[in-house]
Amino acid sequence: MALEYIIYADESIEQGDYFSNFYGGALVRSTDLLRVQDELLRLKATLNLHKETKWSKVTENYLDKYTVLINRFFDFVGEDAVKVRIMFTQNRNMPQGLGTYHVEYKYYILYYQFIKHAFGLRYANPSGEPITLRIYLDKLPDSQTKINQFKGFLVGLNTTPEFRNAKLGIAVDQIADVSSHDHVILQCLDIVMGSMQFRLNDKHLIKPVGATQRGKRTIAKEKLYNQISARIRQIYPNFNIGITTGTQGNRTKHWAHTYRHWLFVSNQSKIDETQGKTKQK
Repeated sequence: MALEYIIYADESIEQGDYFSNFYGGALVRSTDLLRVQDELLRLKATLNLHKETKWSKVTENYLDKYTVLINRFFDFVGEDAVKVRIMFTQNRNMPQGLGTYHVEYKYYILYYQFIKHAFGLRYANPSGEPITLRIYLDKLPDSQTKINQFKGFLVGLNTTPEFRNAKLGIAVDQIADVSSHDHVILQCLDIVMGSMQFRLNDKHLIKPVGATQRGKRTIAKEKLYNQISARIRQIYPNFNIGITTGTQGNRTKHWAHTYRHWLFVSNQSKIDETQGKTKQK
């Protein structure tokens, strides 16, 4: 059978204190898909995690189980059976000259850029054999008209030089908005993406109103973030979560890397220093 790339994609908070518009993706080759899915599902069953796992459910009681699950997920990332990409914006980078269309469709414009560029798909097919893409989008919070329009734009990637040269193809019936409840890889992606927006927006420092100590849930989430951070740094020492991952002058690493971050900055933007962490503290 022809090789297929499956991309699971999700988005998180639209507006954070310092970083916003989080988008995440996990790419799996069709040759690895069943193995990855089956092992993660079996592990969840062994851990008695019978319901959907997600960042918002991380608590002190579930920390150990979530740590085991996310460590197995990063085993797959480490061996390049799964590629993970996280994209976000920084509030201090203020886009300029946005029209009504850009404001109304910002969510989909950023999502399109993420799918098109985050995985370095233009470098994803050194063999030159045709490869198809299947895209699973976690439930999109919009009208069916806008969702169909967005899917049309994604299919339009077939006509771009990057996709034609790489012999990549997307069919409209291979783009689906799905429930993460039914896709364990999306659930793991939610945990990773949630941990990044948690740490980048300093939510690990939050204390309940009137309290002098952080809550147990916050401490548990920080511990899980620290484990995820440690696993990333096993792959890429000194990884900086708040900037675009470097390529050391080799752009093919946009594809070759198993884990990358992308700090998206509009070509027309100005820096607002009042939005920086040091200015607000």
